[in-house]
Amino acid sequence: MQTIGLALQTTFAELIERCLDAAFDQDFDEQGQFVPVTSKGREYWYFQRYQEGGRDRRYVGPVAEPEITDRVEKFKELKADFTERRSMVRALSQVLPRPDALTGEIVETLWKAGFFRLRGVLIGSVAFQAYSGLLGVKLPSTSIMTQDADFAQFKAISDAVDDSLPPMLDTLQRIDESFKPVPNLDPHATTAYINEAKYKVEFLTPNRGSDEHQGKPTEMAALGGASATPLRYLDFLIKDPIWSVILHRGGVPVRVPDPARYAVHKLIVSTVRHESSFAKADKDLFQAGILIKALSNRRSFDLGEALAIAENTGPKWQAAIKRALAGLGEDELVLVETARAAYRASS
Repeated sequence: MQTIGLALQTTFAELIERCLDAAFDQDFDEQGQFVPVTSKGREYWYFQRYQEGGRDRRYVGPVAEPEITDRVEKFKELKADFTERRSMVRALSQVLPRPDALTGEIVETLWKAGFFRLRGVLIGSVAFQAYSGLLGVKLPSTSIMTQDADFAQFKAISDAVDDSLPPMLDTLQRIDESFKPVPNLDPHATTAYINEAKYKVEFLTPNRGSDEHQGKPTEMAALGGASATPLRYLDFLIKDPIWSVILHRGGVPVRVPDPARYAVHKLIVSTVRHESSFAKADKDLFQAGILIKALSNRRSFDLGEALAIAENTGPKWQAAIKRALAGLGEDELVLVETARAAYRASS
């Protein structure tokens, strides 16, 4: 697997920081202020502004999250530099993957609408391409081609933030007027939108209940009228997400799954997909194999830890991982055992 130079990795890391600064400039102006609010024994930051008609208050994030609190404290000093960030994106795009124009615009629009501020997570192949700069490797283009964008959020978070995106259909139709809801079994709930070119935007949430909830729309208070499709194993994937950036325009800051969890999740879901789509299952294994190789360079412990967490969840998870590993090549299997050993040695 081809690695990228340290200079590009450093530029990518700096771009993430600059984009996070820009995110605050985009979401919050100096006419308002940040205020801490206590809920159920925990403190959360909200941005409060008084305007004609009353007070407007929006959720920002937990006070305990250092990245957020640091930026709250430095808010007045933050100055976004779009031109310089755009130059950084152009330089990085010579080596690293970037999304097609429509995908980039969709992700950017949801960022500006507040999806990531409301602790949503970008998943799927669009998120996968954000790992290249983080892990310092070149990802094959065939592993990131997609005709959809998937977004996930925990229902408990959606209900708790006391805030919401603008109406989702209106937001997407400002990008492309042909976007429309995808019909499902519940005529009053929409979990996905599709345009004339068959590009789909879908919202998902973990299924922690019984199998009868699987696939049935779940109301999501923070998603601007959109519901979400509950899926098994998704809670493992989107727990403890990390920040990265999508190389579109001046860079789009995104929350994505931890790459080790992404790799293990792909192993697990590949065994489920074999029942419905061999092509998707093969793509899952392909992406898992790529990340296993990439993580072996300085992050082997992370992979071992993610495997241990998943396997300790229960026998079904253990069986799924064992079955999926049988579909990997010998090189990947050696790296998996090395990762297990690295984790055991540090535990």
